[in-house]
Amino acid sequence: MNQEATIGDRNGQADSGIKSRPEGSIPLTTNQLVGDHQPRPTSTELAEGEERKLARKADLVSRADAVAAAALQSAEAVDAQARFPHESFQAARNQQLLGIMVPTELGGEGASVSDVADVCYILGRSCGSTAMIFAMHQIMVAILVRHARNSAWHSSLLRRLGAEQLLLASSTTEGQGGGDLRSSGSAVERQGSRIAFTKSATVLSYGLHADAVVTTARRAADAAPSDQVLVAFLKEQYRLEPIASWDTLGMRGTCSAGFKFEGNGEADQVLPVPYQTIHSHTMMPVAHLTWSAVWTGVAAAAVERARRFVRTTARRNAGQLPPGAAHLTRATMSLRGLRDAVELALVRFEKAGSCADRLEAIEFQNTMNLLKVTASETAIAVALSAMQACGLSGYRNDGEFSVSRNLRDALSSSIMINNDRILASAASTSSLIEVPHLLRSV
Repeated sequence: MNQEATIGDRNGQADSGIKSRPEGSIPLTTNQLVGDHQPRPTSTELAEGEERKLARKADLVSRADAVAAAALQSAEAVDAQARFPHESFQAARNQQLLGIMVPTELGGEGASVSDVADVCYILGRSCGSTAMIFAMHQIMVAILVRHARNSAWHSSLLRRLGAEQLLLASSTTEGQGGGDLRSSGSAVERQGSRIAFTKSATVLSYGLHADAVVTTARRAADAAPSDQVLVAFLKEQYRLEPIASWDTLGMRGTCSAGFKFEGNGEADQVLPVPYQTIHSHTMMPVAHLTWSAVWTGVAAAAVERARRFVRTTARRNAGQLPPGAAHLTRATMSLRGLRDAVELALVRFEKAGSCADRLEAIEFQNTMNLLKVTASETAIAVALSAMQACGLSGYRNDGEFSVSRNLRDALSSSIMINNDRILASAASTSSLIEVPHLLRSV
C-alpha cells in the first residue's frame, strides 16, 4: 500500500468572505456570490433542495453498497493472493463511482470530499485494499479538480475520467526517502514543448492496473528538492520496470510494488500550481480524510464481527456472555469516537473551502496531520479489541468471526506516512497553537 499519496454540497466548499483565490483553485460558486441584497430561497425551495440532496445521497450509498458487495465476495482471494481487486473495480466502473468528483460541467457529479469519504468507509467494511485504492484514486481526482480544472489538458483528462471511468494512481515515494512527500530527487527534463521524466518509484500502488499516474518531480534539473511540481502521464506515455515486490502483512491487494518509472509527454501535462500549494491545500488533508475513512470502515467491520460473535455465543449459552464480551464495549465506543473525529475533520475541511488563509493556518494543518495519527492508532486499537472479544475465533485466519484480515489491514495505517514522521514534523508548530478558551467553537 502506498506510503504516499500523500470532496457535502460542492456549492458550499468556499467561504463567502474569500477575497481572492490561488491560481487553479476552485472558483467561487453562484451561491457564494449572492449578497444580502439578493432574494433568499423560500422555505419550499429549501425543502425541495434538501429533498434532492437526500435523494442524491441515497443513490450514492446504494451504488457504493453494490460495489462493497462485489468487494466482499473477492476480498479473501485478493488478500490471500495479494492481487488487484479486479471484481471490485469492474463494479465501481459499472456504478460510475470513479468519476463522482468530476465537475458536472465536465460530465461528472461534482461530489464532495465528504461524499467520497462515505464511500471509502462503506468499501472499507468489505475490503480494505479496495477502499484504499479508491481513496488514493480520488485524492488525485481532487487535486486535478481543485488545482488544474482550468488547464485544457487536465480538464480533458477529467472529462475522459468521468466518461471512461479511468483509474488514477500516484507516485510520490522515491528512492529511500520513504514517506517524505516534500522532497523529490528526480527532475522534469524539458525539450521545447516536450518533457521526459525518470524516477525510482519504490512504492507505486496498483501501478500496473492504473490508466494514468500523477507523480511528484523537481521542477527542473537545477531546482531544489523541495521545488516540486505534479505531472500527469497517461498509460501509453510511461513504462514501468519492476524493482521491488509486494508481499506484506496487510493491504495486500493494493499491489504497491516498486518500479523504475519512465515517462514522456507534453509540457502542458505539468499541473499549473506548485506542489507546495497542492500539498497543503489538497493532497495532505484529502489523503488523511479519505485514508481515515478507510481505516474506520476496516475497524467497523471488525466490530461487526465481534458483535455477531457475542450475540451468537450468548444465544447458544442461554444468555451467558463469552469471556471477552467486555472488549466489545471498548471497541464499540472507540469506533464511535473515531467516526466522530473523522466527521468533524470533514466539516472543518469543507468549511475551509478554497480559502488559502484557512487551509494554510497552523492549527488547520496540524489538525489534518494529526487526524491521520489519531485515526490510525484508534483503528488498530478497535480491531485489537474486536479480536479479544472474539477470542480464538477472531484470532483464526478462517471462520465467520475471524478479524485477522481487518487487523492486518489496520496495522498498515501507522506506517503509511509513518506516524513518527508526522509527529516530529508537527512538534515544531504545536507550541504556537493556543489552548482553546471554550469547550465548543462559537
